[in-house]
Amino acid sequence: MTDPAAIARQFAFLGEILSVDEYGSGNVNDTYLVRVAGGQGIRDFILQRLSPTVFPRPEQIMHNLRVLDNHVRPKLLASPNQRWELPSIVPSLSGADYCRDDDGAVWRTQTFIADTQTFDAITSEAQAEEAGRALGFFHALIHDLPAHLLHDTLPGFHVTPGYLAHYAAVAPSPPRPDSSPEALFCHQFIDERKEAGEVLEAARARGELHSCPIHGDPKLTNILFSRDTGQAISLIDLDTVKPGLLHYDIGDCLRSCCNAAGEDVPLAEVSFNLAYCAAILRGYLPQVAPFFSVADYRYLYDAVRLITFELGLRFFSDHLAGDVYFRIRRPGQNLHRAMVQFALCQSIEAQEREIKKIVAECGKHA
Repeated sequence: MTDPAAIARQFAFLGEILSVDEYGSGNVNDTYLVRVAGGQGIRDFILQRLSPTVFPRPEQIMHNLRVLDNHVRPKLLASPNQRWELPSIVPSLSGADYCRDDDGAVWRTQTFIADTQTFDAITSEAQAEEAGRALGFFHALIHDLPAHLLHDTLPGFHVTPGYLAHYAAVAPSPPRPDSSPEALFCHQFIDERKEAGEVLEAARARGELHSCPIHGDPKLTNILFSRDTGQAISLIDLDTVKPGLLHYDIGDCLRSCCNAAGEDVPLAEVSFNLAYCAAILRGYLPQVAPFFSVADYRYLYDAVRLITFELGLRFFSDHLAGDVYFRIRRPGQNLHRAMVQFALCQSIEAQEREIKKIVAECGKHA
């Protein structure tokens, strides 16, 4: 692969590059931390190679980031008392928002938001409420951004019927056959729930739910929390910003944050935490109440259940396909990831009545 340090030198940093090191544990892009010494002291930046497998038209991602920045940054400047930070794009030496390596892959650099941290699992109700508030604040910032200005960088993303169709095509003769008990369980789990996979798309088709700009991947590890105050002050990994349903976002946020044990743990530790669910919705719903419809409230339970099922379906399909989409760090990791999501889905289903009661109570106070 192209030398990241050589790529870093293609960007217009105001200073000397001190180091370029691998950073983070993302499943898709290759990410590096670039340390630069300049007139403002030592500053850090994020350098990324966008996955050509996941993002076949990465220039559209960079277009969306520029549109997002132009829409959001004036709002942030007009509200100086509200700490919220958006990564800024560092231009290349040519003045473009990105550069390409010899293989044609797109690389980009963004500012690093300092004095923040991410978490693999929620540790308190207060933190859960902050996560919900952060997503709601982000939705409030972008809800009036005309969706037609954004490219659909991942057509079919979060459209569960499409993932079910892909699974149906792969499962009969997969590149990686697997007859293990775990794989047989996954096949049965999917078969028993595939009919419910259209719930959100059917609601959109009936005009009950409507497309608007969304983050696309607001899992817990994409929320930055201030080290000093514990306040959530940014959503990162904005490559999936595109037109979609708000329910994709809030469903994914609840899925990620309410599995208190984390996403790569023994199955016995997986459960959906109702207290964290309530806290997230207490933070989220007041932010979106001005533009949330009756139908939006009604489909919240379906959203968290479906997005959890969908991610398990995607992990399992990728396992059968030979791990071509999600990066793995050990053999069988995508199968285990699928099992975790399906266990979480079972926990959600077992608490359907309680989750719907939480939605009703939080909706009254939004």
